Amino acid sequence: MVHSNPLLRGGSPQRFITVGEILLRLTPPNYGKIRMTNSFEASYGGSEANIALALANLGIDSTFFSVVPNNSLGKSAVRALRSNDVHCTPVILSTPEETPTHRLGAYYLETGYGIRPSKVIYDRKHSAITEYDFGGVDLDALLDGFDWLHLSGITPALSPSCADFILECLKTAKEKGLTVSFDGNFRSKLWSWEAARDYCTQCLPYVDVLLGVEPYHLWKDEDDHAKGDWKDGVPLQPSYEQQDEVFQRFVERYPNLKCIARHVRFVHSGSENSLMAFMWYQGHTFESRCFTFNILDRVGGGDAFASGLIYAMMHHYRPMDMVNFAVASSVIKHTIHGDGNITDDVDSIRNLMNMNYDIKR
Repeated sequence: MVHSNPLLRGGSPQRFITVGEILLRLTPPNYGKIRMTNSFEASYGGSEANIALALANLGIDSTFFSVVPNNSLGKSAVRALRSNDVHCTPVILSTPEETPTHRLGAYYLETGYGIRPSKVIYDRKHSAITEYDFGGVDLDALLDGFDWLHLSGITPALSPSCADFILECLKTAKEKGLTVSFDGNFRSKLWSWEAARDYCTQCLPYVDVLLGVEPYHLWKDEDDHAKGDWKDGVPLQPSYEQQDEVFQRFVERYPNLKCIARHVRFVHSGSENSLMAFMWYQGHTFESRCFTFNILDRVGGGDAFASGLIYAMMHHYRPMDMVNFAVASSVIKHTIHGDGNITDDVDSIRNLMNMNYDIKR
């Protein structure tokens, strides 16, 4: 299970921090439709918050930085993270003077069932984090004492100030010697493919661990886009050879990358999926096992994969165990209500990744 991990320092416990937006999630109960429901179940989520929560539940010293309104909703969101052992001391409770609309972002989730897919409606425009002036944030102090910083492509899509702040986080983290992971996490409802690509082009030189290689380029180079199959981007369900080629192209262009990983989903229905993953690490591409499972709640599956991989890397797992542990973490998340992978039993994840499963793709 254990091997030497060149990304991490010594044998001391790792301190993790992430930056992003936490959202109020409103869901009709019992797989109901939004237009038909008379009530909503409330919980909290958001990509970076989900990863902080998952790692804290697995025993990692985990911290979350965000901006929320200084009102009952903002405090409730922070309480939800603290109740799962996430450190929230850096979280800024903004005033109406600092963030004029003074609101917590939200999203509505219509959970799919059978042949009916899930549906998401965002209500996060002009949320507190998008209106906050980050000019007064001391990034050197914020990141001091941490070993790992995780960021995603969602937060920079929220506003120009968020985009500038995330890029400065990346630069400061590399200056301070932190391991940096970045999940492309493209959201077409937040920004265009071109805007995401152009922004990620600026981020990649500062990234050690790249997650979520989406079916589009993460860098801007029109010549590359016109070459062969690359004009159509990365396949949603690639073969080993196709994914290995994609990884090799990334590493050739960005030799700073130490690990690249993506999960691959096979949708049989809104209630049954299969999941596997590819990972490039130490010069080799690894292919995980494939799991077929029923879905209780799909949201946060990618974040559970990311947190599982980060946990495995922090604990010096062997490469195949790293990628299998990440996939197994995601599979378990699909059986849990809410955005977060609230799983504190590492052995249950290990047991799942070693069980025999029929492959169904």
